[in-house]
Amino acid sequence: MATTFAVIYSYTDDSALRDDTRPAHRDYLRGFIDDGTLLVAGAWAPGEAPGGLLVFRAEDKAAVQAIVDKDPFTTAGVVAGADIREWAPPLGPLAGALTGQA
Repeated sequence: MATTFAVIYSYTDDSALRDDTRPAHRDYLRGFIDDGTLLVAGAWAPGEAPGGLLVFRAEDKAAVQAIVDKDPFTTAGVVAGADIREWAPPLGPLAGALTGQA
């Protein structure tokens, strides 16, 4: 049974490296959108610390860690830290879908 995981990326301050790597990062993530593993992803808004949020449905945390480890943002050194947390939101219009109850 798949579980929902939130991944919080913190980026380095190297915006040029981030910009150069972004196309490969997005291409890599598109494959996980296509297979239903990645539900949503995006960078924090301007004015926030560099980073982003990704929400996955996967069998376990190790599967998500493997995705993060191979992300071009990680391999190129854009990601300074990745916090992976199991997430089971109880409220809101998407809660059932995110917890597999819908």
